[in-house]
Amino acid sequence: MPRTPPAPGRLCEKDLGQWKPLRSFRRHLEKVFGPQPTGPSWQNPNRRLVEVDYLSLFLFGLLNPVAQTLRGFAEASRLDRVQKEVCSRAVARSTFSDAQHVLDPALLEKVFADLSAQLPATPPDARLDQWQWLARDGSLFRALPRMAWALYGGGNPGSPNRAARLHLSLHVLEDKPVQAALRAGHQCERAVWQEQWEKGAGYIGDRYFSQNYKLFEQLDKKGCAFVIRLMEKTIIEAEEELPLSEADRAAGVVRQAWAHLGGQLKYRSMRLRVVWIEHESKTLMLATNLAPETLPADLVGELYRKRWRIELFFRWVKCILGCGHWLAESQRGATIQIYLALIASLLLQLYSGRRPTKRMMELIRFYLMGWASAEELERGLERYRQELERRKTSLKRSPRSFLCRASGRRSIVSFRRGCAWFGRGLRSAHNTILLACPAVTTL
Repeated sequence: MPRTPPAPGRLCEKDLGQWKPLRSFRRHLEKVFGPQPTGPSWQNPNRRLVEVDYLSLFLFGLLNPVAQTLRGFAEASRLDRVQKEVCSRAVARSTFSDAQHVLDPALLEKVFADLSAQLPATPPDARLDQWQWLARDGSLFRALPRMAWALYGGGNPGSPNRAARLHLSLHVLEDKPVQAALRAGHQCERAVWQEQWEKGAGYIGDRYFSQNYKLFEQLDKKGCAFVIRLMEKTIIEAEEELPLSEADRAAGVVRQAWAHLGGQLKYRSMRLRVVWIEHESKTLMLATNLAPETLPADLVGELYRKRWRIELFFRWVKCILGCGHWLAESQRGATIQIYLALIASLLLQLYSGRRPTKRMMELIRFYLMGWASAEELERGLERYRQELERRKTSLKRSPRSFLCRASGRRSIVSFRRGCAWFGRGLRSAHNTILLACPAVTTL
């Protein structure tokens, strides 16, 4: 007889105190897998591993800092507590590896969408709430030589490249992923993006998405808004210059106009509004299909600045969560692992109130290993949240507040913290001030 999942609620709250994210994940899985007909392979009496146990053990491995290989997962599944709270039985490596070929990743997509909808919404900005603003981008994950589906040409002559690309849409106002797809590295990002267009969404993209001018018209007909950066070599034929407000000039906007893109008639774009923004020594050219009355020029620049959040999310997945080691080699298995990594980010964001930093992630893993109590976890997360809020508040001040005053009330420590947040570019300025201000004392 096939093994059924353990009945929910058989453990007391105290026993499950350290496994709340996994318990929540199992609850969502049971809701999705309940009405869904499983494939014939899962109904085979010889298969004793059930879908919920397989995915729970997989997610357990992504969150646990000890078990990071298939062999480690198999050994962990022999532990009594893991069998009680993660998977109902010990799992062999071959069974775990085989399960990736018979599970439909589309079911995980439903769990991902459900969890994303549960994240608390941030206070809406009345100027931007008429659109769901999504930053769109892709990131490469290095593949193994045996992952033939991820093989593509390019790079140095004679040196094949192997990589899988995660195509992601991130809600920039709520800072959460909402759409994802894993494809081979060579597949066009614009083509995958076009498959996931949603009516009523507003998309923010980098220069790569502006190379096909016909996409702008297709996006507009789909009922989508967009803010896309243009390449420096783009041919722009301005038709009507638009006035700038004081808020626009304060945001660095130097020009805006209705225009067409492209020099040849067959390649010309629809009528777009182009906004020129001066940033340091560069000029950004941003194209949008919204009128100034709907989206002022200063908000165009603000939205594009928020696009950087998707780059930070890719960095978080690879560096903080540590999703750089493949535990499945097929395209279906790699998709399952990526979806589980995104689900892990949503679960951690639900339980910690924000996407954990490296220090917060270390504390959460100490908690999952039993070295930290629930009270210590809550105090530590609250301490880190308050520290982040203080840093955000300090960034809103003038850069002058980071400079040391001659009276000595500002220490060099606060200045170095300011440099760390404003970027490496201020390191040279820091050294110059140390030489020019004899009143400043170094540590």
